[in-house]
Amino acid sequence: MFGTAIHWTTFFYLLIDTFIVLLTIYFSRKKTRSSLRRFLYLGILFVAYNATGGFLPIDNFPGPFILQYIITYGVAIALCVYIVYYLYKEYDIVVLKFNSSIRNLAILASVSFVVLFLIPYFLTDSLNSARFLFTIPISVIAFVFLFIFYRRISNPSNPNPFILRRNKLSMVSVASIAFLPICTVIGDYQWITFTVMNLAFFAITAIEADRYLYFIENNNRMYEVFALKEKQRDESIERKIIYEDLTRREIEIALSILGNSSYRNIAKDLFIAESTVSKHASNIFKKTGVKNRREFLKRFRKKSK
Repeated sequence: MFGTAIHWTTFFYLLIDTFIVLLTIYFSRKKTRSSLRRFLYLGILFVAYNATGGFLPIDNFPGPFILQYIITYGVAIALCVYIVYYLYKEYDIVVLKFNSSIRNLAILASVSFVVLFLIPYFLTDSLNSARFLFTIPISVIAFVFLFIFYRRISNPSNPNPFILRRNKLSMVSVASIAFLPICTVIGDYQWITFTVMNLAFFAITAIEADRYLYFIENNNRMYEVFALKEKQRDESIERKIIYEDLTRREIEIALSILGNSSYRNIAKDLFIAESTVSKHASNIFKKTGVKNRREFLKRFRKKSK
């Protein structure tokens, strides 16, 4: 298309991702939460991935030919690492236990690209050989991570459909990362590669939309928690959800506490440490003006009925 290498499917995904990014910017004009910024950054990375991977390489690009592959592979690596970071940060889905796992993952991917792709390319002057040497080890690592991730979130104890949907969609995102190296080594079939990768973004977007609907569904249950001020109470009557006091993760845990779930059960349901739940709960109590769980339930559970 347009005299470039971009396939019509890649251009279609580029348009969809750009629309989602613009929609996010529109709805986040008055919100500055880091979680919302993270989703916006994720969308921008997907736009960059589709644009660089779709339009490059081109003949009239300034600089050496390999520079175009450094750009496309660099964006793809950054995107994959950021997807894992997003799942870690947004959903507390911790798979790798070693220190600074996200940073180490980024270092591993970057070093592997230099050692297994760039150096072999300059030594052999063969793009196919360099691609093969780089993607095979990375593919093995990616599938090991996928297996660990699946073991981590499979067989949840919580029958909550919201949690089950999140786990399945998260699996789609991680599976897309795992299959990317295989799609790359197969060849330059954009309609396959970019379909696989964009499924990750659509899955995460579906998670965010589902979580928003989950909050709306439980709006009445959280009414008194959100309506801490007279002004907020008036706004809640108009069916508006107040995010200024609690983060989205804190809202989920607050709903579980209102459902009389123990910290241990909440930790099992959300696949996080019990100490993490306790930390979130402390923040919830502080923000809502109570001293402990008992006082929180006494004040808000009674009034939310």
